[in-house]
Amino acid sequence: MTRPLRVAVLDHTGQLGGAELALVRLCAALDPERVEVVVVLFSSGPLVARLTALGIEVHVLPLADAIATTGRQEAGTVARAALSVATALPFVVRLARLLRAIGPDVVHTTSLKADLLAVPVAALVRRPLVWHVHDLVNDDYLPPRLGRLVRALARRVPRHVVVNSQATARCLLPLPRGWTLAYPGLAPDQILPTGRADRRREPDPPAVGLVGRVSPTKGQREFVEACAKVAGQFPAVRFRVVGSALFAEAAYERGVRVLADDLGLGDRLEFTGWVPDPGAEMDRLSVLVHASPVPEPFGQVVAEGMARGVPVVATRAGGVTEIVEPGGDHEALGVLVVPGDAADLAQAILDVLGDPDAASRRAEAAWASVVERFPIARTAETVTAVWERVAAGGRGRRRSE
Repeated sequence: MTRPLRVAVLDHTGQLGGAELALVRLCAALDPERVEVVVVLFSSGPLVARLTALGIEVHVLPLADAIATTGRQEAGTVARAALSVATALPFVVRLARLLRAIGPDVVHTTSLKADLLAVPVAALVRRPLVWHVHDLVNDDYLPPRLGRLVRALARRVPRHVVVNSQATARCLLPLPRGWTLAYPGLAPDQILPTGRADRRREPDPPAVGLVGRVSPTKGQREFVEACAKVAGQFPAVRFRVVGSALFAEAAYERGVRVLADDLGLGDRLEFTGWVPDPGAEMDRLSVLVHASPVPEPFGQVVAEGMARGVPVVATRAGGVTEIVEPGGDHEALGVLVVPGDAADLAQAILDVLGDPDAASRRAEAAWASVVERFPIARTAETVTAVWERVAAGGRGRRRSE
């Protein structure tokens, strides 16, 4: 009997960001007879428990603070530090030693810091490297110097690149060594078994909410500004900010809370903090808002809200448009607004609240679309096929899901 393919997955963080949650869902859906995953994290956190609960072997190899604690706004410095001998060489040597002990057939990275650090490591251990890119490598998201570096490496170093959306791919193309589109799939427990018709009764009073990490890139400030405009026309509506700040963005959250008070929202707006079950929070909403002022690579929260049968208002940018406007014969599955425009966002929320029948019809169509297009089983099959082709010595070909 042929042994399963052994894949070492590298991620720089043990926190539960979008890419990390996508990794958990992917690992849970893999066929153990075809692939065995070992995860190496460069810092500890709740991701460790999530993966070990699935029976995944996890190693934590701490990364130097100079690299690990620096955000992407300082990413130009990160790139220099990560690639400098003085800062990165000891970690690279330790990581190469660990990978030799693990003995993978393929090395798979799932964050930009891991992508960069794996470049010398994969060469040292003589194993093919696959990048799984979850970020928009453009000037809206990354400093130009780092963006140029990542694009240049993506075209020359990995044996294959997996992207989480067409928007992500467009930032990197051309990728002459091969690339594959694998949307981050939804786990079965994220999808209600039927559409909106069988959801519980609508919230009373109506509730409008934004679910996700509290961060300038997620648009909580714009959401609060829009809530203040909606509140005057719908006095009964309540508002919810679901999530908390990560990655040194606590100051932003404090500023959003002060803004809410200044705008007089008072107890009509609730900040829930971190919640263990975002899906349950979505079920409490009449409207789910995605307010990111900058393009996002995919927009996982949008897909998950649609899978719960919740009407969605989202910003027209990045991978979100691939979810909400799938093209073909489909009409828009939600309402799209100008990124960063609180007035446009407020008007869209008002339109959804003012015409619940139309919102319900869109939500039913959205549920059917995401169930068909984004099952985690498809993601697992797509990524496993990439690993198998790369391990066999091929570079693969472009595939769309």
